[in-house]
Amino acid sequence: MSRIGKSPITIPKGVTVTINDSEVKVKGPKGELKQVLRSEIAVKEHEGNLLVERKSDDRMVRSLHGLSRTLVANMVKGVTEGYTRNLEIIGVGYRAAVEGKKLVMQLGYSHPVEIPLPEGITAAVDKKATTLTFTAFDKQLLGDFLAYVRAKRPPEVYKGKGVRYQGEHVRRKAGKAAAKKK
Repeated sequence: MSRIGKSPITIPKGVTVTINDSEVKVKGPKGELKQVLRSEIAVKEHEGNLLVERKSDDRMVRSLHGLSRTLVANMVKGVTEGYTRNLEIIGVGYRAAVEGKKLVMQLGYSHPVEIPLPEGITAAVDKKATTLTFTAFDKQLLGDFLAYVRAKRPPEVYKGKGVRYQGEHVRRKAGKAAAKKK
């Protein structure tokens, strides 16, 4: 039995959970999320907790058990607390700004990179214009959007310039000068 899958999910006050067959809807103060789970997984509400159970012991169903529980737990956390992630922009002249519903970044190209913010994601930039803070209640939407933003100028391995997640370690390579000193 999956240790993650069998642990219950507590439903905080102010959160309503609706379960229809394999669709789970979670509504809270920050928004509403829904997830369609596989038919082999069942979600039940019991004494203020959500329990995720599997209907068989097949290998595939066992692997989906913990995943399904985590997806539902992320939805509950998202509609109550929300998620926050940070990006850092490193490089001379690299900066960002939020203009209305757009993120505008100078990343060393001949033109500014403009990215529209999806519905449900808010962005803020610090005073130096090098640290971006994104908040959303949908963890998957936030992760997909940040990967898209990071892909506009991923960190390069020689100088470390580019867009990276806060705290991300970029492995640096030695340049040509280090190779000649043998």
